[in-house]
Amino acid sequence: MSVLGWLLPVLAAIVVLGGLFLVATANRLDRLHVRTDAGWAALDSALARRAVVARAVALVLGDTGLRTSAERAEAAPRAEREAAENELTLQLRRVDRTGLPAELAEELTDAEHRVVIARRVHNDAVRDTLRLRRRRKVRYFRLAGTAPLPEYFEFAEPEV
Repeated sequence: MSVLGWLLPVLAAIVVLGGLFLVATANRLDRLHVRTDAGWAALDSALARRAVVARAVALVLGDTGLRTSAERAEAAPRAEREAAENELTLQLRRVDRTGLPAELAEELTDAEHRVVIARRVHNDAVRDTLRLRRRRKVRYFRLAGTAPLPEYFEFAEPEV
C-alpha cells in the first residue's frame, strides 16, 4: 500500500475526531448559555420578590423613598437594573428591622438571602460561559453562533 493509501484514512479519522470534538464543545457551550439564562431568570425572580417585600416594608413604615426605590428597581430595564438594585439595597440597609413585625422582618431577610444566592449562581454561570467562549477553538470556529455575551450582575450585596 502506498503512502497515500495510509495518509487518507488517517486524515479522515483526524477530521472526524476533530469534528466530534467541536460538536461536543458546541453542545457544552449551548448548555452553559441555557444555564446562564436560567440563572438570570432565578435572579430576576428573587429581585422581584425582594422588591415586593420592600414595598410591604415601606407600607408598614410609611417610607415613600423605599417604596419609590422598590418600584424603580422592579421596573428598571436590564441595562439600568444594577444601579436601581444598588439603590434599593442601600435603602433596605437603613431599615430598622426591630420595628417591623416579626414575619415581615423574616420575609425580608429570606428575600435578601435568596437574592444573594441567585446572584452568585448567575455570576458563576456567566463566568463558566465566558471562560469557554474565550478559548481559541470556540472563537475560530464561531461555536457560540449569534448568542450575546453574558454579563455579570454586580451590586452591593445585602448584609444577611
